[in-house]
Amino acid sequence: MSAITLPLDYTAIKQRQQAVWSSGDYPMIGTTLQIVGERLCEAVDMRAGAAVLDVAAGNGNATLAAARRFAQVTSTDYVGEHLERGKERAAAERLSVNFREADAEMLPFADGSFDVALSTFGVMFTPNQEKAAAELVRVVRKGGKIGLANWTPDGFIGQILRLVGKYAPPPSGIKPPTLWGTAARLGELFPGHQINASEQTFTFRYQSPEHWLHVFRSFYGPANKAFAALDAEKAAALETDILALLKQSNRAGSESLVVPGNYLEVVITRT
Repeated sequence: MSAITLPLDYTAIKQRQQAVWSSGDYPMIGTTLQIVGERLCEAVDMRAGAAVLDVAAGNGNATLAAARRFAQVTSTDYVGEHLERGKERAAAERLSVNFREADAEMLPFADGSFDVALSTFGVMFTPNQEKAAAELVRVVRKGGKIGLANWTPDGFIGQILRLVGKYAPPPSGIKPPTLWGTAARLGELFPGHQINASEQTFTFRYQSPEHWLHVFRSFYGPANKAFAALDAEKAAALETDILALLKQSNRAGSESLVVPGNYLEVVITRT
């Protein structure tokens, strides 16, 4: 007799994920990734006056990059605290941005409302990947663009996520977020649209492996929650594994930490 496969409870999964991303202080991590948003705006050939939506924006790296290019930007995330930090950053630069709390899988905008939709290391973490991709396509006009930055499965962050998942497994049935960092999965998620993708490198620069681990354990929601849920023995084992990967990946010797992290930069033209 075959086992019965129950449908995934995406609402419950999303609630748990929202609690994860609300823990720690992601904007402390997000700020270090600003260059990715700048590169992505260049990749989509951002134009002044364009109507732009930043999805799962975090503290607004792509948001600020687009606003600096005089686009009309709406910045969204389902964690209100992240948007507040984005507001602070925009205010400090006197940039005009509309901030709105919104779920990437249920965007509260009419069809074809935007010229460009962006997401840097954000929408890739949605539990229902097909629905999130469909929403990106829906809110962008025909001929408009979707710009994404997604960690790759075999890059540094992909390896980190697998390590964390070994000790704190994700909900059963959920596809790995790093699939968004593969051409094959993007073809499945955005069929019929023109996809251009190229592998890029973001370089993590920290004082030492221990410093990187302290920052991510303290501020990065998935790591923060994973360590908090483990007993002392398993937490120590995860720490050992992460430090080993950091030391293996470090190209700065003993002086500091310099680790390349591969990601896929994606530009999709909506047909």
